[in-house]
Amino acid sequence: MSTIAVAPKPGDILRQADPDRLHRIRHTASHVMAMAVQKLFPETKVTIGPSTETGFYYDFDRKAPFAPADLKAITKEMKRIIKANLPLVRQEFEREAIKAEIVKLNEPYKLELLDAIPEGQIITRYTIGDPAKIENPWWDLCAGPHLETTGEINPDAFELESVAGAYWRGDEKNAMLQRIYGTAWETPEQLAAYKEQIEEAKRRDHRKLGKDLQLFSIQEDAGGGLVFWHPRGATMRNIIESFWKETHLSNGYELVTTPHMANLELWKTSGHNDFYRESMFQPMEVEEQAYQIKPMNCPFHILIYKDALHSYRELPIRWGELGTVYRYERSGTMHGLMRVRGFTQDDAHIFCMESQIAEEILGVLNLAELILTTFGFNNYEVNLSTRPEKYVGSEQIWDKATQALRDALDRKGWNYVIDEGGGAFYGPKIDIKIEDAIGRRWQCSTIQVDFNLPERFDMEYVGEDGNRHRPIMIHRALFGSLERFFGILVENYAGDFPLWLAPIQARLIPISDAQVDYAREVEHLMRQAGLRVQIDNSGDRMAKQIRKAELEKIPVMAIIGAKEMESNTLSIRSRKHGDLGAISTTEAIAKMQNAVQTRDWL
Repeated sequence: MSTIAVAPKPGDILRQADPDRLHRIRHTASHVMAMAVQKLFPETKVTIGPSTETGFYYDFDRKAPFAPADLKAITKEMKRIIKANLPLVRQEFEREAIKAEIVKLNEPYKLELLDAIPEGQIITRYTIGDPAKIENPWWDLCAGPHLETTGEINPDAFELESVAGAYWRGDEKNAMLQRIYGTAWETPEQLAAYKEQIEEAKRRDHRKLGKDLQLFSIQEDAGGGLVFWHPRGATMRNIIESFWKETHLSNGYELVTTPHMANLELWKTSGHNDFYRESMFQPMEVEEQAYQIKPMNCPFHILIYKDALHSYRELPIRWGELGTVYRYERSGTMHGLMRVRGFTQDDAHIFCMESQIAEEILGVLNLAELILTTFGFNNYEVNLSTRPEKYVGSEQIWDKATQALRDALDRKGWNYVIDEGGGAFYGPKIDIKIEDAIGRRWQCSTIQVDFNLPERFDMEYVGEDGNRHRPIMIHRALFGSLERFFGILVENYAGDFPLWLAPIQARLIPISDAQVDYAREVEHLMRQAGLRVQIDNSGDRMAKQIRKAELEKIPVMAIIGAKEMESNTLSIRSRKHGDLGAISTTEAIAKMQNAVQTRDWL
């Protein structure tokens, strides 16, 4: 029996690369690019040039803007430097000695970077080429690491991508620089996969699809970063929220609803006012008291908990809320639904005893898997983050909680990576990244154990021994942000949603006005059956109506002509499976209902 080979996703090819090797390649490529720029345009001043998640960049101070032709010339010069196979030489310097060299080069930004290096820290620079053999070699202050030689960069596996403006040190009060972005990989195949992923990501861009499919908009007249859900998007949101609520209720959660703001004192007690101030909007005054619009839901759930004294017999308590929160984001950081100023967290908090942590974490993992797989996400990257250098709580409780998270993951049977020291100061955590249709990974679900807030709010329960004890608090969000998850969902399906999620499940297309009344009867029957259906009564030709339904990615089209009306049938076209032929109205409704129940396409 033969099997059909499945082409790997671009993301699968990219993850074959060695992360450490990629970092060195990209860091080295950024220096090679800067060297090429200053060789071609000697008046240019350099600033910083790090590696990034998918490539590298360097910021330059140059009066004339870089043109596309300049990028071609820079690329050609970079390949010349790569072919020369020059060594990258690390050297250590005394502060005054390196300062003198920087002054000689007339590089003001390097002087600022030098001044920012703490006293006592080793100052290093990397030179491209042997400084003992080359007159005026190119170098930059840098901690490394780099490749041994420029020749280790594959000349066919890098590309300069674009030029953008960037303020020095990210401060709009400083000089505007030019940032050249590039990407670099180990092999040409990886570069090709990356470019394929970029092109596919453009096709799936949720901002474009959101507009084309009439799902949502960001209305600048109302201020940036605020989402307006259009009828079709709101329909999908309601489906997502209803599923979330039903699933939580059936898994032992109770639902709560809390206000959008509270007295600023609450946020001082929680610590947000001290540690999270930059991400919070300015307080507003209400009757001479400061009120804060909420950046998180957790303090509100704690207040509900503290409204009564609880017994160990009641624990664990699981409370969930689709709570809208507000966070200050700079205008330059916002991006469609992925980063906004007002969003809804699928928040839940579990209050439990120490002995219950492992079981509760396992329950959350099971629930996360159920919800994520229902929406089509089956592959995950899981990280377990442990105690950082600065933390609250005893080492003993940290060790117990971390072991409980390990035990839950082991019982679940998931592979995971330990992020040593990556936990929050208030407790260890598990992060789950989901993989989409083109192999990108997105941070969604997070599960965090918290020793800090129960202490800050003096939370208690009465134990079996009759004494007061401190509960453990578990924060968890499975979508993370409903808006962001929706954006990921749109891009994962490229707007081509399965029947159960589609805002309009069927479009009825009468061939002429003579079939409109019959189409309305079918519409009524379908709506009575719980299906979302529309009639196209535009009067356009059938071919145009079909094309319109295809562009709107409607899962089912039902063509209705004289023959269908006479035989009480529908000519069904499935977006997924093509022409299904003439089917009785009753059978068509039953098939669609079954596809909705099984969360599949028709």
